[in-house]
Order: sequence, then C-alpha cells, then structure tokens
Amino acid sequence: MIKKLSTRQILKENLSRNAPASIKDVKILLHNIRSMHNVGAVFRSADAFGISEVLLTGYTPTPPRPEISKTAIGAEEFVEWSYWKNDKELVDSLKDDNYTIIGIEQTENSILLPEVDAQSYGKVCLVMGNEVTGIDDAFLPSIDEFVAIPQYGHKHSLNVSVAAGVVLYAFLEKFWG
Repeated sequence: MIKKLSTRQILKENLSRNAPASIKDVKILLHNIRSMHNVGAVFRSADAFGISEVLLTGYTPTPPRPEISKTAIGAEEFVEWSYWKNDKELVDSLKDDNYTIIGIEQTENSILLPEVDAQSYGKVCLVMGNEVTGIDDAFLPSIDEFVAIPQYGHKHSLNVSVAAGVVLYAFLEKFWG
C-alpha cells in the first residue's frame, strides 16, 4: 500500500533541501499583471523553486491582498518582493548588479526555452508581461534576451502564472544539471 506524505513531512523534506545556488540569483519581474490570482500563483511558484525575489511594476497588484494570499497560500510572506513605480530605474539597477534581463515573450528573435543555456547568463531577471498583450512595447528595448516556450497546439499562449511555472522549472532543471 502506498502512503502519501503528510503536509508536515513534505515541509520537513522541502526545508531540508538546498536549491541550486544559481537559482537563488533568479528574480521574476511581473509587469502590468492584472489578475491578483496570477500574482499569487507566481509567488507560490517562486517559493517552490527557491527564487530570490518577485519584482512588481506597473499596475501589478501588491500584497497584502486576500486575492493574492488565497492563491499564494501565504508564499508572499516567504518570498522577498518589492514594488517599483519606475520600471526603468529597476532595470537599470538590475543591470548595474550584473543581471541579464530575459523577457518571456514571442518575438522574431526569441530563443526557444529548451535551447537556453541558463548557466551562461549568470544572474537573471525573468520578465513576465500582461496576460493579454504580453510585455509592453515600451519595455522591450530594456530586455537583453527573449525566450519563448515552444507550443504545439492551436492556442498561442499560456496563462502568465502557468508560463512562470514552466520557465522556473526549466531554469531549475538547467541549473541542477
């Protein structure tokens, strides 16, 4: 008979693990995300994968909000976060700290996620844009590299929180290897 682990056992195992050192240098920047539930889901994924910080810009909602906490199930209390009114100042600050700014966006020059050599970048900030329009056109020139998730179906996009989970797992796997 297979017995599932209790939540206490799972927490004990999670806290006994160390995430790969490189994943701790990954930040997620959410720009103009409308849905508080999507923001909460990204916090939850960031916590699960050991991401250092979630950066919020534009009209992205910030904690504390019940709608964020409901989906994050409290992860926003364990993941560092900050809100930046001026996204240009934020990006300049990240670049001064040797971060590579990677936009998760479908562009003419996007690299497909499986082809990304994550370890070649050093410190990384992953930019996730609006659920409908993607990363704002005005933000695009600030981005060093574009990465797209390959898709094979009729729909051309994923929910922003799902995309964040896919990208974070892919980066974790690349740093683990």
